Amino acid sequence: MQQKAISFSGANGNHEFTFETGKLAGQAGGAVTFRVGDSVIFASATMSNETREGIDFFPLSVEYEEKMYAGGRIPGGFFRREGRPGDDAVLVARLTDRPLRPLFDQNMRNEVQIMMFPISSDGENPLDIMAINAASAALIISDIPWSGPVGAVRVGRVDGEFIIDPTFEQMDISDLDLRIAGTKDAILMVECGSNEVKEDDMIAAISFGHASIQSIIAVQEKMAAEVGKAKRDVPTFGIDPALVNEAYEKVSGKISAALDAPHSKAELDEAIHGIEEELLDSYINEEDEDNATLLQNVKEAFHDAYKKVVRERILDKGMRPDGRDSKQIRPIWCEVNTSPRAHGSGLFTRGETQVMTLATLGTPKEAQEIDDLTPTESKRYIHHYNFPPFSTGEVQRPRRSRREIGHGALAERALVPVLPDKSVFPYTMRLVSEVFSSNGSTSMASVCGSTLALMDTGVPIKAPVAGIAMGLIKENDRYVVLTDIQGLEDHLGDMDFKVAGTTDGITALQMDIKIKGITPEIMSQALAQAKDARLFILGKITEAIAQPRPELKDYVPRITTVKIPVDKIGAIIGPGGKTIRSIQEETKTQIDIAEDGTVFIAAVDKNDEQNARNYIERLIETPVIGRIYTGKVTKIVDFGAFVEILPGVEGLVHISQLSLEHIKSVQDVVEEGDEISVMITDIDSRSGKVRLSHVAALEGWSVEEARENDKHLNGSGRSSSRGNSRGGNRGHRRD
Repeated sequence: MQQKAISFSGANGNHEFTFETGKLAGQAGGAVTFRVGDSVIFASATMSNETREGIDFFPLSVEYEEKMYAGGRIPGGFFRREGRPGDDAVLVARLTDRPLRPLFDQNMRNEVQIMMFPISSDGENPLDIMAINAASAALIISDIPWSGPVGAVRVGRVDGEFIIDPTFEQMDISDLDLRIAGTKDAILMVECGSNEVKEDDMIAAISFGHASIQSIIAVQEKMAAEVGKAKRDVPTFGIDPALVNEAYEKVSGKISAALDAPHSKAELDEAIHGIEEELLDSYINEEDEDNATLLQNVKEAFHDAYKKVVRERILDKGMRPDGRDSKQIRPIWCEVNTSPRAHGSGLFTRGETQVMTLATLGTPKEAQEIDDLTPTESKRYIHHYNFPPFSTGEVQRPRRSRREIGHGALAERALVPVLPDKSVFPYTMRLVSEVFSSNGSTSMASVCGSTLALMDTGVPIKAPVAGIAMGLIKENDRYVVLTDIQGLEDHLGDMDFKVAGTTDGITALQMDIKIKGITPEIMSQALAQAKDARLFILGKITEAIAQPRPELKDYVPRITTVKIPVDKIGAIIGPGGKTIRSIQEETKTQIDIAEDGTVFIAAVDKNDEQNARNYIERLIETPVIGRIYTGKVTKIVDFGAFVEILPGVEGLVHISQLSLEHIKSVQDVVEEGDEISVMITDIDSRSGKVRLSHVAALEGWSVEEARENDKHLNGSGRSSSRGNSRGGNRGHRRD
């Protein structure tokens, strides 16, 4: 029997949206589709029946995969099927995870899996925000305990007016790309790229967005009331409060003493580990069969005690783990030109966090091709972020995690608004941030390192960009906003709020929280402190390099452009690309050709660039009657010599036009391979046959004089008719 779908609709801005459930995936814990326009996202939420043993965290996984059939496309690659999720799909999964995770009971140990993919994509409505709403709806109607729902919207700004859920076309002219998710009462997640937007405008946009999610939340609440399943009772695994209090009494004083002592991250870790081992030793009882479980609980109790001590010291005494006050930034030093052969490099160190970013410039054809369901086909600015295990003093298998992809995307987004326009700076830019040491906020250090590297390269960015990470310690109504959080404050705190921008405004913003939302007031304070910190860091950056170098560094290829007629593109490329490959090999350059006929020539050496330019100009040059050319003799016949005057263009110099003196043989004047000067005396209008004269070029005759001489020679019996019939067959361009 066919399943009947149940629909719930609403409106948000100028868009109508529809949640639908009941027709698909009946065995999932909860399953919905979410539709805007002709874009449809499917989401399911399912929980395991059994708890996962041997873990001390809530096992939540959020997966998103783009299905190319949704946009009527076949995937690229050999297998013609979707492979592992690309970076953009990973970012959508992260974006969805962040507002959902804080609303689960973190003491749950049943595995929860959320899976999403598009069924239809109209190419107008972005899918990332839709994925969050679909996942929330699947959870809220499922049997999984969860404190949602959440709603999510994108906020753009065009001509000074905020727009809810703008289309791709509207985003192209928007100076703001703000994605926000939250509950009815609080904000859970913010992700933003913007064109130097002021702090007050950002707060207004966030408030506008939070108000706009209310209609989405209301529809989900109606769904839960009408079709939602009863929430399942699942066991939780919290530690006995008595054990937590007992552990706190035993170790709080020792932890405070360790925090008070001057320390590095490694020294503090060692001291805290020693206190933990001492506590565990006091509970060891080898005769107790349940002692292993007890010791595991003691470990968790110790972690809770450690967290409580750090947070109390900040809230009650204003004492951070490293002795700073709430607004103080760790010591900073910067350096450029760290790598002598990279196109540009910048080293940024803040406290024990250190990142080196290295820049490479390439030709337009080296832009990254994008194969997804967005209208974007390529991007010319690429930022990669690497986080090796030695940066935290650990030994692990190197791998590229979702976190690394997310941090790279954030740093990339922060710099895009200040990049020079492609029309004046046609390079592809790849920046790689290598984390050498980590103690908090390596993503924002990557932003600072990228600014240094770009200016060191000589990229004419509009303004330097710096980033800072803000934290939060909140207990009930008391809270402290922390500037420049280190790793411990991130781990034990409630918020990681990253802000990047110039002196004029914000270019990127990202907020992750562990509590069930924050208010606009807290966010406003965080943005104000972040601005002060950003300006301070920008001052440190400009001490190292005040502005972009006036010229590109020595090893950067210089790109120049030549504009050619579109119908001449084939002449430069040649059959199977033979001609363009030959030019590149001979001139040691890289050449790209745009569809509009713009030719990009990249060369480290100026002479190489000029040689390539000359070659291209000769290829597209049209033979002109009366013009003198230096050509190479390609073939000798009884009646004359064939000379290549332009690439692929030959003409005949009749024997009578090789010398004023009577000659018996063509070889009396030229041999194959010789270069000689010739003048074009005639081009047949129908066949394109080219007639040349060596004598005219030597004597400096005009075209009329050359033709008159030709007639005179013909009249004296030195007929050129044979040359007319043979030479013309080769007097054309050989494309």
